[in-house]
Amino acid sequence: MITIKDLKKIPGLIIKKNEPMNKYTTYGIGGQAKFFVIPESKQSLLDLISYLNKNKLKYFILGSGSNLLVNDKGFDGVVVSIKRSLETIKIENSKLYVECGAMLGTIVKECIKNNLSGIENLVGVPGTLGGALVMNAGAWGGEISDKLQSVEIIDNQNELKILQRKDIDFSYRLSSFNSNEVLISATFNLEKKDKEQIEKKYQLAREGRKSSQPTNVRSAGSVFKNPPGNSAGKLIELCGLKGYRIGGAIISEKHANFFINEKDSSASDMMHLIRYAQKEVFKKFNIKLETEIKFLGFE
Repeated sequence: MITIKDLKKIPGLIIKKNEPMNKYTTYGIGGQAKFFVIPESKQSLLDLISYLNKNKLKYFILGSGSNLLVNDKGFDGVVVSIKRSLETIKIENSKLYVECGAMLGTIVKECIKNNLSGIENLVGVPGTLGGALVMNAGAWGGEISDKLQSVEIIDNQNELKILQRKDIDFSYRLSSFNSNEVLISATFNLEKKDKEQIEKKYQLAREGRKSSQPTNVRSAGSVFKNPPGNSAGKLIELCGLKGYRIGGAIISEKHANFFINEKDSSASDMMHLIRYAQKEVFKKFNIKLETEIKFLGFE
């Protein structure tokens, strides 16, 4: 059994016990993590992951918590927050190097500042680079994998390894990274373009997102992946579920694929709402909606 004393043997860690996870997700939902650990550098993160793997301890890598529903009962393991240890962004000519704890919004702004085009359509997509790569995040006709050159990971043998783009399979909201791999950094080949041209594309994506999706609410973005040739939001809407509520969880009136914690929803409320929407869409259209958000502590 892991103890704080064990974790304190690893230098450069901030360690919290029984930490409420509702402080770390955009839903504002979740019970306690047995241990919540913040490595203060890349090296302390590598040491921590090596220790956890060697001792076969249960852990979860947390970025911004923007795509995550945590069980009310919490998580009986170690939550590792990478936002402080992996936030470097470097630009050299048209090459972009980013560590996986950096926020997508910050990355997009840095690229525009340097006249680099290729990821500006991801403006407004919440979360960190690591989460975006794992789920191949995309918006407005582009995906994070489009301009990707390579990804640095810790593999299941605790070795640092570089994967080239050709070594990774990407598809709609899916990648071939496995749960035993921790993403560290990535490089992208972008294009130098006229700033006005980049800004125009950026503003179009920004305004499109603002006009079609709820903002300034406690949500986790799109709950479901779009089925082939269809829209999850439209299918949920056609089931008459806009505004449908279970406890404090409600389906957005603006976009039916956004589920909102409106009135101190529990994870149980939100999970029941997700399952109800799945059931109704399957009953009406014979389509099984797959979730895009991730779940922690529901094993």
